[in-house]
Amino acid sequence: RHVMNDLSRYLANNPVPIAGETFQRAQLAAGWLARAQDVMPDGGVSYGYFPFRAAAGWRESYPETTGYIAPTLFDYADASGELEYHDRAIRAVRFVAGCQMASGAIYGGRVRKQLQGAVPVAFNTGMALLGFSAAYRRTGDPFFRECERKAAEFLVGDIDAAGHFRSHGPFVHANTIKTYSVLCAWPVYLAGEDCDEPAYRAAAVRVCDAALQQQLENGWFRNNCLSAKGDAPLLHTVGYTLQGLLEVGIQSGEHRHVAAAQRAMDHLLSFCSNGFLHGRWFSDWQPAALSSCLTGAAQVAVVAYRLSAHTGEPRYRQAADSVVNYLKALQLTGAARVAEPEIVGAIGGSFPLVGAYMRNGFPSWATKFFLDGLLWQDALRQSREHTQALPNQQTASNRELPLNVTL
Repeated sequence: RHVMNDLSRYLANNPVPIAGETFQRAQLAAGWLARAQDVMPDGGVSYGYFPFRAAAGWRESYPETTGYIAPTLFDYADASGELEYHDRAIRAVRFVAGCQMASGAIYGGRVRKQLQGAVPVAFNTGMALLGFSAAYRRTGDPFFRECERKAAEFLVGDIDAAGHFRSHGPFVHANTIKTYSVLCAWPVYLAGEDCDEPAYRAAAVRVCDAALQQQLENGWFRNNCLSAKGDAPLLHTVGYTLQGLLEVGIQSGEHRHVAAAQRAMDHLLSFCSNGFLHGRWFSDWQPAALSSCLTGAAQVAVVAYRLSAHTGEPRYRQAADSVVNYLKALQLTGAARVAEPEIVGAIGGSFPLVGAYMRNGFPSWATKFFLDGLLWQDALRQSREHTQALPNQQTASNRELPLNVTL
């Protein structure tokens, strides 16, 4: 029933963006992520809720995304004061640590009962590394720093002579270059700070420079998709690439990486105005899909918020607000008559749900990215209210913001 209702909304083009309710929506999203963790027996976060694929709907814990969901749980704990979410984040990271191979890598796919036969994947390792770094910075526990060091050592050793990661695993198309893996450069850079290893930071910058070699003059990136559809990459992987470059650029002071992210983002801004972002993009920045990849839309919003905070340019915040407000209209609440409890608080992989990305499902990372966007929106709103009340004091670009939120 919900699938048909969702498709009707898409065909009628009638979602009405919601300008307010930001923190209430964040509470719903966080509550759904908590449910996705609670239904798992191991402390990990479920791959997601897919009622047409699994008997119970919920799929097994997913080490890769559990790794980068943890920083979001930390950020939500800070914003809400609900310390339960700090504990949830720690539990999630400990689960991911249990999935770490002797090499320091994290394997591909959902959770395994044993490591024998597991295949190391650079991208999954990078996402776990985000969790290890966040946990170490929050707790100071040397256990997490050691997990971080092992993962960073694997990643640095996985970089080829051209600056690209090599270990992509069996679940993506076998291109030798996966530009979106530049997102891993961010946690490698963080590990360089946490472990006092300049070589890690230098490696992260080198990976970003390699990604720049894949960028066209108009900002679009080659070899930037999970599948063979390299001529029209997913917005999801576009978002990965932009955040990796942006975060390393800001933290390293390498402006060329920030400029590369801006060059791409500037082509997406005009499409953000009504909130709907198409799921794939041709090299001339024209839409290549009818449906929206909600995961990627939320990622783009987070990158735009980060650019707004870094540059002080309001156009990025305005674009991000438009996307996040549209996503709020697609989030399921308890007031929806067709919403079963398992999907209250979540957003789907696509709009409509029958769209191409994660069809008819609610992947946990879609709601995670949405929550990241909500936390940014709420933090920037509070910052603006603060500066209006206290002129000549802190500005949005230097107040404490949820910089741990990830794509």
